Amino acid sequence: MLNFAIRRLLLLPLMLLGVSVAVFVMLHAIPGDPARMAAGPDASEEDVQQIRLNYGLDKPLTTQYVIYLKKILHGDLGDSFQTYSPVIEGIEITLPATLELTAAGMLIAVLLGIPLGIFAAMRPRGLVDNALTSLAVLGISMPGFFLGLLLMMFFSLRLGWLPPTGRGSWQHLLLPAFTLGLPYVATFSRLARSTMLDVLGEDYIRTAYAKGVPRYKVVFKHALSNAAIPLVTVFGMDFGRLLGGAVIVEKVFAWPGMGRFMIDAIVARDIYVVQGTILVFAAIVVLVNLIVDLAYGLLDPRIAYA
Repeated sequence: MLNFAIRRLLLLPLMLLGVSVAVFVMLHAIPGDPARMAAGPDASEEDVQQIRLNYGLDKPLTTQYVIYLKKILHGDLGDSFQTYSPVIEGIEITLPATLELTAAGMLIAVLLGIPLGIFAAMRPRGLVDNALTSLAVLGISMPGFFLGLLLMMFFSLRLGWLPPTGRGSWQHLLLPAFTLGLPYVATFSRLARSTMLDVLGEDYIRTAYAKGVPRYKVVFKHALSNAAIPLVTVFGMDFGRLLGGAVIVEKVFAWPGMGRFMIDAIVARDIYVVQGTILVFAAIVVLVNLIVDLAYGLLDPRIAYA
């Protein structure tokens, strides 16, 4: 397992290199002059040209990318066109808020989705099972920003229970976390149901019942441990989706995270901020999926890492 982890970590720079190339090409393919947008609509041509010189935007694209790559290797993600401060400082300020929101949303999805799926598997085609099927379709179909506005209107404007925007106390976290996590409750509940139904039909489960093992031990000790691998796989995939969804949720709730930081940079064509935030997002997703791969061996010792 250690060799596998080392090989995956050695591949991380190559993955980030590919991401950096793709992001660099796409940002420079967008119509518009980043220097003009950074200078503002009323800036003179001399001011725009000075920004091009300061940030190396007057050089060929290949030269710009090589310069940017050299900066990355030294831990420098460039400077923001808007604030003239290092991008890494903005990421250090906003990343904890994004990780907090993403972790809370994932916790809601797991703690609600998996128990509901197990309960539905124990009573297939029952009331809970049918209700979960309907809610799963609704949860997957509803856009995150729309769900967030509904929750904000009901719990903040009508009932006055929770603050609508901002970050501070745990009350500020509830609405954006539920907005982010509720659609994935449907994913985890349906997957938990299907995998548990498969496992509960196995011979060793019937043998455990025949030996008089209590039902809760059969379900949570024997069945759930064998149904956990697909759930862990989806955890790794959905964590990346939650990070992407956090970008919109942060904007709706004025959550001071890295997603909101990136959206503001995209609007302003602040290319160094956009490149830096996407690289950090990509690195987080790769590391989380590495942890998921390592967790397979802990859940099932039969799995060998080639």
